[in-house]
Amino acid sequence: MFDIAILGGGPAGYVAAERAGAKGLKVVLFEKRELGGVCLNEGCIPTKTLLYSAKLYDNAVNGEKYGIIAPDVSFKFDKIIARKNKVVRKLVAGVKAKMTAYNVQTVKGEAVIRGRSSNGIEITCNDETYLSANLLICTGSEASVPPIPGVSEAGEIVLTNREILNLNQLPASLVIIGGGVIGMEFASLYNSFGTKVTVIEMLPEILGGLDGEISRMLREIYAKKGVQFYLSSKVTEIKGHEVVFTDSDGVTSSVIGDNILMSVGRRAVTGGFGLETIGVELVRGAIKVDNRMRTNVPNVFAAGDVTGFSMLAHTASREGEVVVNNLTGRPDVMRYNAIPGVVYTNPEVASVGLTEEAAQAQSVAYRIASLPMAYAGRFVAENEAGTGICKVLVGEEYGEVLGVHILGNPCSEIIYGACMAIEQEMTLKELEEVVFPHPTVSEIFRETVFEF
Repeated sequence: MFDIAILGGGPAGYVAAERAGAKGLKVVLFEKRELGGVCLNEGCIPTKTLLYSAKLYDNAVNGEKYGIIAPDVSFKFDKIIARKNKVVRKLVAGVKAKMTAYNVQTVKGEAVIRGRSSNGIEITCNDETYLSANLLICTGSEASVPPIPGVSEAGEIVLTNREILNLNQLPASLVIIGGGVIGMEFASLYNSFGTKVTVIEMLPEILGGLDGEISRMLREIYAKKGVQFYLSSKVTEIKGHEVVFTDSDGVTSSVIGDNILMSVGRRAVTGGFGLETIGVELVRGAIKVDNRMRTNVPNVFAAGDVTGFSMLAHTASREGEVVVNNLTGRPDVMRYNAIPGVVYTNPEVASVGLTEEAAQAQSVAYRIASLPMAYAGRFVAENEAGTGICKVLVGEEYGEVLGVHILGNPCSEIIYGACMAIEQEMTLKELEEVVFPHPTVSEIFRETVFEF
């Protein structure tokens, strides 16, 4: 009899397993592929490994701006892919080691929920039966492939984020359907390596949901780098290598690509593992939970992408922690007001809290200040002719931080300060009293605060 059974070994599942094991619970963790889930094997880690190679190549090509001459700069795409695979293997091994260290029993295979009784929740995997007092569902998400006419017939020409990571040859041209975070990161990657990239986005701007001004600025940067954008455009058909789309005026056009990347979002995985046997409630295809990650069924919890709310690895990990804390006597709730989002393009985008558009939609009274990233001396020193901006939103009445949005390297590494400010409801006055190290790019946050 286990204290908790966990379905899915991604960031929600393996972090929850580690925390539960560390607190003395008897844990069994089921994963049908590899520990680490989509994030470690098909998402966060492999893409960032590839993007770092692309950034190094960009730096080498443009080194003359910094007085560094590197003639005949080139790359070997197969070696870049091989390094990505090595990094993934190393980190997967690290997760396995953690599970062993905290006495988590890991089972590789497709687990199926058989039902619940007075004895507990029954799960089968590899012809073995497991009983657990509690169940945490962390089955994650999968790439959404809409039923566009011709998509099935196109076969291996059409890729999702999983298949594109295993290309050993660089395509001469790539059409990306969807200009969200995943689409833009792959656009950045392949554009750096010389692939002709086209992005088709149904919305009026890329990166829907992020700050509109920053999204526009990033698109303009990549347009100058050669990426072709078609906004407010709906794909209507795929004819082999040809993608047919219609714009907002009803004009039909098409583009050709050696490969086509389908990047139109992800959907929660809720089928195929017996969820219906215990009556868990779904909302819009995802598991409904409260702020303690409890489902409608007693002793059954869900965390990560399967809840369909905030499909980010760091959100999933925190949700898993909330479950374990509540099971082990530490009351805890999940809050989503300070969840950071990062786009690992070059330059990066980092965002947390309310955008100006969201504040207006929610009728939140706010003030806003912004500064070019050039106000930070370290940024100027390291980003020759770099373009960037920092925007800060505060509440109108109390001056508490509501949102921070940054375009410019390395904003992914400094956004956590803004997360803490929002989480702690810090005001302008309190931020002004914090000493930031100089010279750092992070100073742009404090300098922007003084603009109010």
